[in-house]
Amino acid sequence: MAYYVYLMASGKHGTLYLGVTNDIIRRVHEHRTKAVDSFTSRYGIDKLVWFEIHDDALTAIAREKELKKWRRDWKIRLIEAENPDWIDLYSGLAH
Repeated sequence: MAYYVYLMASGKHGTLYLGVTNDIIRRVHEHRTKAVDSFTSRYGIDKLVWFEIHDDALTAIAREKELKKWRRDWKIRLIEAENPDWIDLYSGLAH
């Protein structure tokens, strides 16, 4: 089973949210539709701007914890290394 560590944003250089899931399409859909009253719904965080895939939950969780310790500018560089225009990647996943 695949596990995903992902970053969502309210817009380019906007508010960021870092999470981990085993179903990225469902999870991002929940963020986008504001299914739960949460940080992402309060701050309009609805664009999937970066993600990576791991083979097991423990590795994904460890990576999420590592990235949560990173400074904001490091996270922005991580996003921009693969997605310089901050394109919403969700549409490419959810066909």
